[in-house]
Amino acid sequence: MANIILMLSIMSEALSVPEVSSTLAKNTSAHPVEVSNVATLANMVGGLIVVLAIIFLLAYIVKRLKLVPSSGGVIKTIAVTSIGQREKVVLVEVNGQQYLLGVTSQQINLIDKLATSVDVPISSFASRLKQAKEQQ
Repeated sequence: MANIILMLSIMSEALSVPEVSSTLAKNTSAHPVEVSNVATLANMVGGLIVVLAIIFLLAYIVKRLKLVPSSGGVIKTIAVTSIGQREKVVLVEVNGQQYLLGVTSQQINLIDKLATSVDVPISSFASRLKQAKEQQ
């Protein structure tokens, strides 16, 4: 993959140098449009490869530094409902026990320790999109 990136960057640099492009224009005077198309394609493919490499590099860094919370932890957030600009009611599960918490920007309060577990149906993006279309 590194060889392909190197080759594409060399091609784009070589086609952008005026001496080489004028020599190519003299040698291939019948096809000047193809040279610019090739240069444009090489630049586009090279840029795409660089962007994809950056995306994979950032994904690796995020995974390595564990910046994304894992779902296999001890504390699981079951549901969150906003009741104000900075106030929320959060249903949290810890070791099989569910707690209803009130969360503000200043503090977190225990509202209730639930005796029976609340089952929240997990909806997919497709089902939510379908519901949104039906509401319109």
